[in-house]
Amino acid sequence: MMISTRIVVLVLMVSVAVTPGTNGTLTKKDKKSKKEKELKIDTRPASADIFKRGLVAEAVSAKSIIQEHARCHDESAEQAKYDMTSLVYVTPWNSHGYDVAKRFGGKFTYLSPVWLQIKRQHGTFRIEGGHDIDQGWVKEVRKNRKIEIVPRILFDGWRGEDFQVVMSNEKVAKSMSGILADFLLDNDFHGCVIEVWSQFAGQMRPELASLVNLMAGVLHKRKLKVVLVIPPPIGRGVMFDAEDFKRLADNVDAFSLMTYDFSSPANPGPNAPIDWMKECVKAIAPKDSDPHRSKILLGLNFYGYSYGGGGGVPVVGHEYIKQLNAHSPNLKWDKKTAEHSFQYKDKKKSKHTVYYPTLMSISKRLQLAEELGVGISVWEIGQGLDYFYDLL
Repeated sequence: MMISTRIVVLVLMVSVAVTPGTNGTLTKKDKKSKKEKELKIDTRPASADIFKRGLVAEAVSAKSIIQEHARCHDESAEQAKYDMTSLVYVTPWNSHGYDVAKRFGGKFTYLSPVWLQIKRQHGTFRIEGGHDIDQGWVKEVRKNRKIEIVPRILFDGWRGEDFQVVMSNEKVAKSMSGILADFLLDNDFHGCVIEVWSQFAGQMRPELASLVNLMAGVLHKRKLKVVLVIPPPIGRGVMFDAEDFKRLADNVDAFSLMTYDFSSPANPGPNAPIDWMKECVKAIAPKDSDPHRSKILLGLNFYGYSYGGGGGVPVVGHEYIKQLNAHSPNLKWDKKTAEHSFQYKDKKKSKHTVYYPTLMSISKRLQLAEELGVGISVWEIGQGLDYFYDLL
């Protein structure tokens, strides 16, 4: 009797091991069905804009974002929805931005490719990054449009003594500015975006303002525009305030205000609470009647962050869509910060919170910019979702 029982048990175990459809290793059919669960992205042109399609809402689903984010209203692709100055950045490492610029370039006032660096070696200045310049793309973006190309320029590898030389010697500073102007004109650009202020971490601000004003004077004589990148005045130490703005406002054409990265892996949270953004503008230009306030370009992030496991990583558009498809999360709207977020658990059961812009969060910030009488600057168009540009 014992022998018979063992034989039956053995037969049952073998039967389970070889029977298809058990919870063992996935078969090809199982893998296929899992893949088929991913929602398909609709890339057909939309016959109506995002507002008429009911997509700009606080109650938004992961499904609608996945299925609709690549659908744009091509009939309004060349028309800006707001009467305000707009600056958008494009980077070589997020090349989708080059296609966005070609498709929606008519909506933007300024386009800033992140290409150039100015360097000082052995007492001489030179402009580097020319290998990234794509004149064919520039020509295509500018065709039949008024958009102005203003590449960003960094003071790359500069030491304190390098800045000391140009700040203390007007002749040297004018020579450097002239070299920059020659390069911009040789490449048929309209000006440049100068990113230098944050390198000083709030030090020597009057001297730095004098240098920027001098550079702007040289470039203006050559009919070139100057945009200055500035840090938010409220946050991790004051590096730029209303006094700095007064020193520069007469000479700088626009200020690209970095109102994003409010939170960090050390202090996780929303990318840019809307009240904080408003306070940043008012800290620089308190009076609504200030005619220079319109030169401020409120910074909009078209990227997000995922926090979890004791750290945080940036999230760009295609990564966001992948996460939505993988986790089918419920998005939550925070009225106080005017941002959406969602949570999920990874394979190790660690909780992650993801903040990424949505149509509603961007729409709220565009309304804020209009209310304050400022423009916008977007970092950066290769990181966003295509239907974002129907808002601009």
